Amino acid sequence: MLKAGLTGGIGSGKSEVSRRLAAKGAVVIDADKIAREVVEPGTAGLARVVAAFGEEILHPDGTLNREKLGAIVFADPDRLATLNAIVHPLVGERVAALQHRAADDAIVVYDVPLLAENKLAPMYDVVIVVDAADDLRIRRLAEHRGMPEADARARIAAQATREDRLAVADIVVPNDGSLDELAARVEDTWQELRRRAGRG
Repeated sequence: MLKAGLTGGIGSGKSEVSRRLAAKGAVVIDADKIAREVVEPGTAGLARVVAAFGEEILHPDGTLNREKLGAIVFADPDRLATLNAIVHPLVGERVAALQHRAADDAIVVYDVPLLAENKLAPMYDVVIVVDAADDLRIRRLAEHRGMPEADARARIAAQATREDRLAVADIVVPNDGSLDELAARVEDTWQELRRRAGRG
């Protein structure tokens, strides 16, 4: 089993690369998706988040109001640490279970937004970083998610710098061009992963 950590700053196109690697046969474990699942209504995770942050972080239907919670934690490192202390262990348990179910010769790609921030590179056989300039990422966040520029800049500032991410990269996937260019770069990355897994 080859374990690849995939990361990239918000707006870099990491999710697109993740989808394309899954289409080529990678087993993708998406930490963000799991992080959402562990705080769904009725979970122990959501109960602990509400206990820490109050009922006002819930929508009227009882689901987590991510925007409201995000506004709280991204403005306060201590509150962010509190949230991470609740969610990360739950995510870790779910990831371990999914990994256990993957085939012995699988190429497992862990989609981990905060890989550099949490110094997780040593956990993987190879680290893939999807890279794009900050200005381009801010533009994408405005165009695709309708995020105000100030919010986009705050999110980027709360994450690792480009330099920090590139410092832990074994493979860099530049994503500053067309989707066709990205497709070619993902294909190159997949062949490199196959080679490293002894399947080339």
